[in-house]
Amino acid sequence: MKLKRNRRPGTRRGRGVVIVLPSLFTLANLFFGMWSIVLAAQGDYYHAGWWLVIAGVLDVMDGLSARVSKTGTVFGAELDSLVDIVSFGVAPAVLMYFVILADLGPFAWMFAFGFVMCVALRLARYNTQVEDNGSSAFTGLPSPAAGMTLATYYPFTQSQFFQSQLADLPWSQIILFLIIALSLAMVSNVGYARLPRIGVRTIRGLLGLGVHMMIIWFAFWDPDIFFFPLGIAYVTYGLLRWAVLAFLDRGDDGETDSGDPGLKLHDERPENPGKQNLT
Repeated sequence: MKLKRNRRPGTRRGRGVVIVLPSLFTLANLFFGMWSIVLAAQGDYYHAGWWLVIAGVLDVMDGLSARVSKTGTVFGAELDSLVDIVSFGVAPAVLMYFVILADLGPFAWMFAFGFVMCVALRLARYNTQVEDNGSSAFTGLPSPAAGMTLATYYPFTQSQFFQSQLADLPWSQIILFLIIALSLAMVSNVGYARLPRIGVRTIRGLLGLGVHMMIIWFAFWDPDIFFFPLGIAYVTYGLLRWAVLAFLDRGDDGETDSGDPGLKLHDERPENPGKQNLT
């Protein structure tokens, strides 16, 4: 007599593979973050930076696969945050230490520590916020954006444009200022826009498709030149947008308190850790 296996209601064959897929992307993200640290220690700063960009792509893929398959779990969200601390906190901080900070004195590594600390705070706060997939903005600069901005600095310095036009600028001081700005932006309440969603049935969807296609085209055209300025532009855009909105809000209310706390460490919201998204 053939025994029949008992299966829980609502389960399907192959469902386990779908559930595991987002975590596989996350673990691949961790692999490239660790590989970047190893390459930075070996002096290969160029490839160390680009592997962190690949880690960022995988970070997007794990969130996308979880949303599309509707398999996001608390486990996946916690794993994603732990991995992001390595790939977009420790790895770019180590890279910047070897490229810039090691030559600035025995205590310059504290800037790298401050960056990693703010990544950890950013991720911890994100995991305790109520998820709002319909929101058009992140609260605070996402840690992958901050990490990849630092990671693409060294490849940018190897471009012909940098060597001919920008090499004489005081980059040590500029990078110190950038590390501080990225750190504060991550733990702030400044709103940073999400990329528009892709679609073909609405004007907004077509606009999103155009934005994504333009990014892909420039990425293949000359990635060494494109990504670092893109990161700077994204960070600057968020800060300028927040400043303008705060100014207009104060003008409308006639009060000094606009209700937007701006640069602030904590955001008091109810807890809901079950998410897997760009952080």
